[in-house]
Amino acid sequence: MLKAILHTRPSRQLDTIFTQKDLQRLNGTVEVLWGKDEEMPQESWTQAKKEASILIGIPRYGVGDVDEKAAPHLKAIMEVGGAHPRRELVDYETCFRRSIRVLSCAPAFAKMVAEFALGHALAALRNIVDADQKIRRGEEKWGWRGQADICTLYNATVGIIGYGNLARELRLLLAPFNCKLHAYDPWLPDTYLEQQGIKPMTLEALLQACDVSFVLAIPTRENRELLNRENLEQIKPGAVLVLASRSHLVDFDALIELANAGKFRATIDVYPEEPPPPDHPVRRTENTVLTCHMAGGIDPAFYRIGEMVTDDVEAIAAGLPPISMQVAQPEFVARR
Repeated sequence: MLKAILHTRPSRQLDTIFTQKDLQRLNGTVEVLWGKDEEMPQESWTQAKKEASILIGIPRYGVGDVDEKAAPHLKAIMEVGGAHPRRELVDYETCFRRSIRVLSCAPAFAKMVAEFALGHALAALRNIVDADQKIRRGEEKWGWRGQADICTLYNATVGIIGYGNLARELRLLLAPFNCKLHAYDPWLPDTYLEQQGIKPMTLEALLQACDVSFVLAIPTRENRELLNRENLEQIKPGAVLVLASRSHLVDFDALIELANAGKFRATIDVYPEEPPPPDHPVRRTENTVLTCHMAGGIDPAFYRIGEMVTDDVEAIAAGLPPISMQVAQPEFVARR
C-alpha cells in the first residue's frame, strides 16, 4: 500500500474538504502518515517524505527537497488551496525531471465561479442591485419608466477573456441565452476556440463589440493590468465588465474611475487588497455590483476538492494517471 502525508492548511480543515465517504476511500487506498487539523512539524514532514508516495496539501514552510534522497518514492504533490503552489514552495524543476506530478484542485471551483459570474452579469444587466436599493429608499420607478436602461443577456454579444476552466463551465451556462460568444486567449489557437463555437478576437475588438465581457484569465507575469486604461476605454458604452478571476488583470483605479464616469457597468468580486480599506474608493463607486471574493469558496466546491484528491489517489495507487486535478505544465509554471 502506498503511503501519503495528508496535510491541509489551518483555514481548511479535514472535515471541510473530505466527506466521511471520501476519507474512508482515502484510508482504504493509502496509509495516511499524518491526518490532523494542525501543521505537521517540519522535522516530521522531512522524515515522512522519505516514505511517502503522495503529498496532499502543502505546509506554509513548503514541500522542501524532492530529490531522490529526500523523497525517493514520491509520485505526486496535491495542493488543496485552489492554485498551483508558488515556486518558492515547490521545486518544480526537480519534480518535472523526476516525473512527479504537481496537481492543483483549481477545477473544483470552476462551476461555482461560473455560476456566480453569470449571476453578476444578470444583476448588472437587469439593474437588480440598484432596483433593490431604490425601493428600500422609496425612490423606485414603476412600469416602463423604471426599465429604460435595462438590458438582457438573451441574444447578447458576449466576450470571454481567458478561455480556461472557468470559461468552459460558463459556456455551458450561457447556452440557453443564445449568446454570440467571442474570446480572447493568446494561449489557444483560433481553431480550438472555433471548435467550441466561439469566435476568436483581439482584446480591443472584443471590448468594442461585446455587451458583456467576462474576465476569467489566470494571473501570469505577462497579463498584469492586461486591461489597462487604454483597453478599458475601448469597452462598448453601456456594456458590462465582469471581473471574476483576479484583480491582477486590470488597472483597478482606472476601472473604478471609468465606471464612476458612466462609461460602462462593472461587477467586481476580487480586489488588489482584500478586504479593501474602509475608505477605498471602490466602496463608493457607481455603476457597479460589488461582492467580497465569494464566487468559488462554498461547501460544494470544498467537498469537490476532497473528491478529486481521492479519485486521483486511487488512480495513482492503481498505476494510472490522475484525471481529476489539474497537472502543472512547465510552460505555465514559468509564467506564474
